[in-house]
Amino acid sequence: MAEKKVVLVSACLAGLQTRYDKRIVDRPDCRTALEGCTWVPVCPEQLGGLPTPRPPADIIGGDGDDVLDGRARVFCDDGRDVTEAFVRGAEMVLDIASRQQVKEVFLKARSPSCGVRKNGVTAALLRRHGFELKEMG
Repeated sequence: MAEKKVVLVSACLAGLQTRYDKRIVDRPDCRTALEGCTWVPVCPEQLGGLPTPRPPADIIGGDGDDVLDGRARVFCDDGRDVTEAFVRGAEMVLDIASRQQVKEVFLKARSPSCGVRKNGVTAALLRRHGFELKEMG
């Protein structure tokens, strides 16, 4: 029997209640894309210690690479600086991906953690370590 490909996926895309607003979003496209794979769902923001629900956050002063390099910060809409939680969560996701021998990564679009085109903190760290990133919804 062939071994299944191990894929890291943003937990919210896997239907888990991890979104900042606690909403569950049904993603049949994600299930279809990952059919036959072993899923490793992660939420960098929760892993970094943030609760669900939580205020929306955004990167101020740059992108995920800038946050990792200390040139930008992540702030919640309420003004709270959550940079350390975002970086800690990204580091934990990298550790999980490395230990699980992940071959591919599916991340949530438009997220300050996971956004690939937006270059979120976790996406930036995973990219720096050579992971192939794909973005969904």
